[in-house]
Amino acid sequence: MSQEIRKTSEEQNEQQSSTGENAPPSRAVITAPIDIYETEEGLVLMADLPGVTTDTLELQVQDNKLTIFGRVTPVAPAGARLLHREYEQGDFLRSFILSDEVDYDGITAKLNNGVLEVNLPRMPRAEPRRIQVDGD
Repeated sequence: MSQEIRKTSEEQNEQQSSTGENAPPSRAVITAPIDIYETEEGLVLMADLPGVTTDTLELQVQDNKLTIFGRVTPVAPAGARLLHREYEQGDFLRSFILSDEVDYDGITAKLNNGVLEVNLPRMPRAEPRRIQVDGD
């Protein structure tokens, strides 16, 4: 079986070199699976990002858009040569438009064992108040 795998890999390498494709293969962009929960304080977003670390994770809010980008670094034993891959390696990318009810300054996030938790608190509502009207 490993001979078949090696043969397939060698054929792919030969095909790439015969077509002049010497560049490394492009990285896949994977849509991260997301769960969103509503709490009394706001929303909680949970994203599965296996292989992403805090060093390779970028979370950004710009123009009411929350963007999650996580880079996965390949893990292989030292000196090993890849013969077969079923798990596609790539980078995670996901973005959401946020409502005006989200308190952007209060957003927090934590990453634990490949699961990202983003807390999106609601803006405090203005309390009703009586407005004093002055005369001339």
